[in-house]
Amino acid sequence: MTQADLIVEPGSHEIIMSRIFNAPRELVFKVMTDPQHIPQWWGPKIYTTVVDKMEVKAGGLWRYIQKGKDGNEFAFHGVYHSIEAPERVVDTFEFEGMPGHVLMETMTLEALPDGKTKVTVSSVFQSVADRDGMLQSGMADGSNESYDRLDEILATL
Repeated sequence: MTQADLIVEPGSHEIIMSRIFNAPRELVFKVMTDPQHIPQWWGPKIYTTVVDKMEVKAGGLWRYIQKGKDGNEFAFHGVYHSIEAPERVVDTFEFEGMPGHVLMETMTLEALPDGKTKVTVSSVFQSVADRDGMLQSGMADGSNESYDRLDEILATL
């Protein structure tokens, strides 16, 4: 599968990840912002993802719960700050297992001439230590697995 491009500058609070999907921007945006589709692609396959809340509007809340076969649960939540369909979403992201470590995400979707879409996510952390902790947690592998799953769903729609 395709790996996302990852940019991590020394000393920066930011991670930039981008990937090209073989689907039109409107479809990619729909699948990435539809609570019916989120459980099909968000997170590693070893977990079941449940959408607890997902109000895709400025000021709306989102919360996903991942459940392992062993019964363990992990939750993530945030607030949507801006939705500009189908080109941009700005929201916060917080892992409930480490409260207080909130990051700001800006996702842009760029329509490419060949019917493909380039998705770029800028994640800005409160500190370099928080950014490095996210990288060490396996974030890149988890994101790539999620994007692989998203690719599979887009191919069926």
